Amino acid sequence: MKRPTPDELRAATTLTIEDVIAPGLRVLFVGINPGLWSGATGFHFARPGNRFWRAIHEAGLTPTLLSPDRQRELLGHGLGITNLVSRTTATAAELTADELRAGGRTLEDKLQHFRPQKVAFLGVSTYRIAFELPKVTIGRQPTAIGASEVWVLPNPSGLNAHYQLPALAAAYAELR
Repeated sequence: MKRPTPDELRAATTLTIEDVIAPGLRVLFVGINPGLWSGATGFHFARPGNRFWRAIHEAGLTPTLLSPDRQRELLGHGLGITNLVSRTTATAAELTADELRAGGRTLEDKLQHFRPQKVAFLGVSTYRIAFELPKVTIGRQPTAIGASEVWVLPNPSGLNAHYQLPALAAAYAELR
């Protein structure tokens, strides 16, 4: 995967990323929103410091370590990716609570249509805001969305210092 230029990163805020989704997935991962690297490349979790790809592999969700440019291969493993908010930003802190809540409503429609067995939100803080559930913690949630079992997992961003890769992989393995 080619490293984006500074101009491509600046221009990425006008871009969105296509979902990796199909009916009947085992797990649909829900990122917060695309970062600049993802917007510039068109691939989910594209920034080199992001640990998503390694975490799902080490959790046993994929038999081989995939990379962002191989994201479509997730579908063959019953996995997919979407985002709570489609707008590309430098950091998730640029999103408003209204955007997160609107993203939650849009996501509920996707879940009704595609009906994944499980939906895994990658980030507890944004899940709390989007669904107005301030006391939610990491793990399986007691309430489903439609037919989908709901999980909240740690965000794999390299900025999430609370979770190192072994802890991320362990949390993701619980989902499996």
